[in-house]
Amino acid sequence: MYESYWQLQQKPFENCSDPRFYYPCESHQAALLKLRYAIENRRGAAILAGPSGSGKTLIVTMLRAMLGEPFTPFVHLVFPQLSAGQLLGYIAAELAGDGETPSQDPVQNIRLIERFLTANTKRDHHAVVAIDESHLLDDPECLEALRLLLNFELAGRPGLTLLLIGQPGLLPVLDRTPQLEERMGVKCLLRPLTRAETAQYVDHRLGVAGARRQIFEPEAKAVLHRLTHGVARRINRLCDLSLLIGYAEQRASITAEQLEAVCHELVAVAPE
Repeated sequence: MYESYWQLQQKPFENCSDPRFYYPCESHQAALLKLRYAIENRRGAAILAGPSGSGKTLIVTMLRAMLGEPFTPFVHLVFPQLSAGQLLGYIAAELAGDGETPSQDPVQNIRLIERFLTANTKRDHHAVVAIDESHLLDDPECLEALRLLLNFELAGRPGLTLLLIGQPGLLPVLDRTPQLEERMGVKCLLRPLTRAETAQYVDHRLGVAGARRQIFEPEAKAVLHRLTHGVARRINRLCDLSLLIGYAEQRASITAEQLEAVCHELVAVAPE
């Protein structure tokens, strides 16, 4: 709706995992480096933790694209609230693909996973199982099932890397399961963007979307960091709505005052 007014080729602040919009801030670059190291060196497991909206899913998308064919299959489970048996069945089905049909019996699924990982390793491939929203995995049996996955080794090396992705509450969940926690080769914690990174993030996304001039005034970017605490999803939401209202009001640019007003609209709660 507002793209032509601001002379943009597309919306710059969509909450989607489009690698073109990836902004290489220090925290995200460090996480990518550590996770790639863990997988390429066949470590058993790794953690990616960060607040909601901090860019964890985009990190996984970027990581998957970087790894390529030798690190397949790459299984990405987004909703982990399953029983232990269902979790193993899902992983078995995703790993095996069309090759074999998973069973209702957890023991049979474990054997299926083991057979697949053995064949996959002989092809010189290494599987990755990424479980999003892992902070919701509070069932001890599910955590034990994940630990069992890490016991599949060939020539002394794990047949897969388990990547647990979630909010910071994931860390105490693992602390209650020391047998799994001690298998984590790498731990990455995403932090919010700094004030300078917030300004660069906005400019980067606008540039990818085709902006040919500064749309957000410098003072607006400083206010944006204060209002959003540097959380990418909040930045996207506030900037997107600001561009819409700026278009409706025929503004020449987005000011700090306008951002304040839009933020007030977003958080205002009508009294009962």
